[in-house]
Amino acid sequence: MQAVVKKWFREKSHGFLDNGTGPDVMVRKADLVNCQYLKVGSTVDFECHPDNRGLIAKKVKPARQRDKKQQPNGNRSGRNHPFGVMT
Repeated sequence: MQAVVKKWFREKSHGFLDNGTGPDVMVRKADLVNCQYLKVGSTVDFECHPDNRGLIAKKVKPARQRDKKQQPNGNRSGRNHPFGVMT
């Protein structure tokens, strides 16, 4: 799943992910992969598990952002268009 970080409490080592219209998903520092904390507003990938206190995020890692430099010919749609002559 993917979600946006809603809150992060560095001193408490946990935070919450925005779950749209549902309840927020709690995330603990121990469940972070390749990072030590989360930045509010950033997007993360995670697995969601039910807990007696609500939803818990596991295996949380920053979502990969597409690099605009990797797209061919500056084409932002991501589709390859062959060179040709327009008539």
